[in-house]
Amino acid sequence: MSDDSTSGAHRPLVGRANFLLSQLGFHIAQTFAARLAPLGIAPNHFGLLMHLGRGEGSTQQQLADVLGIHRKVMVGLLDDLEERGLVERRRHPHDRRAHAVHLTDAARELLPRASRVADQHEDEILAPLDAAEREQLVAVLQRLAEHSGNLAGVHPGLSQAAARSRRPVDPSDMPDA
Repeated sequence: MSDDSTSGAHRPLVGRANFLLSQLGFHIAQTFAARLAPLGIAPNHFGLLMHLGRGEGSTQQQLADVLGIHRKVMVGLLDDLEERGLVERRRHPHDRRAHAVHLTDAARELLPRASRVADQHEDEILAPLDAAEREQLVAVLQRLAEHSGNLAGVHPGLSQAAARSRRPVDPSDMPDA
């Protein structure tokens, strides 16, 4: 039995992990999106581009399967990135019915900048923690993410519709991070 100070009805929000994770998650998502906006991409674009950077030439279906995204959503995300000049679809060399997805030169210029934005953002968020605390936090968050059924390295927001800003990215317009 718990005493009144720890019972759910009397526990303040600042003492609830679910509230704090939600509060921080919202803040982090909003500020990350704002930091990526000058680069002409949203967080879901960044996530997909990062995956493509590690496995170019995958088919649309392979990407959808690996990322746990419905194929129609994947097509929409890829359409958006293609319109922005960041990916191109080519006929798959071994399957004429499929398209292989490749990064463009613009995406290869963009990814290091976007990665620097992500690194700087993470450093600012974790500034109050020392290296050991950061490592411990990441390990605990990985366990929680795994327990909740999330795919490792795949953000559930990736499957949401892409932002509707449709202008192609001009690498000369991108700020240096």
